[in-house]
Amino acid sequence: MKNILIIGGSSGIGLQLAKQLAGENYNVIATFNKTDVLEQINGISFNHLDVLGSDLDFSFLPDVIDGFVYCPGSISLKPFGRIKPEDFQNDYNLNVIGAVKTLQAALPKLKNAEKPAVVFFSTIAVQLGLNFHSQVAASKGAIEGLTKALAAEMSPKIRVNCIAPSLTDTPLSAALLSNDEKREANAQRHPLKKIGTASDLADIAAFLLSEKSSWITGQIIHVDGGMSTLKV
Repeated sequence: MKNILIIGGSSGIGLQLAKQLAGENYNVIATFNKTDVLEQINGISFNHLDVLGSDLDFSFLPDVIDGFVYCPGSISLKPFGRIKPEDFQNDYNLNVIGAVKTLQAALPKLKNAEKPAVVFFSTIAVQLGLNFHSQVAASKGAIEGLTKALAAEMSPKIRVNCIAPSLTDTPLSAALLSNDEKREANAQRHPLKKIGTASDLADIAAFLLSEKSSWITGQIIHVDGGMSTLKV
């Protein structure tokens, strides 16, 4: 049975992926930070972890980790002139430094696996310039660069890929989808005329973790309803 570590696996895409993998007989180790109530799900163990903390305790990990997924993120949409430098720093700490710290901590156990894989998350706002997205685009742009650099450095042992979604229906984006008018307006911006779901992203992440994607590494996979490449 393969072991998958999901950083930020208690809600949204992370939780959906954890459930899906557990249903496919993976052993899922999911971390949480602020979630008060956790579901009890067979095949998933939840462990507290603050990726922004100075000391990361990974004593709960098994000796072998077959897959690593980093899900924490943020959506703060403001005009550039209203964003303080420390806001950029805070986003970078969560999206990039958190990913670096947790992956470095898990790396020895990933190297113990036969065919390990790493999956990061970016955003469509790196590929497609969007108003008020400078804060998130800056940090997720770093993640895309990190993905390609690590894929080169860690090949052929460890595959590293990144998923770049458009707006997805998760708790993180709840404010952007808080009523029917907002949902419909956002759906119409996409060529496929709908909002992405946590399952849409979890399906791609599960694929990238599996041996079905054994010849894929260093890629930024756009799962965005066609928004980054099509104009209809």
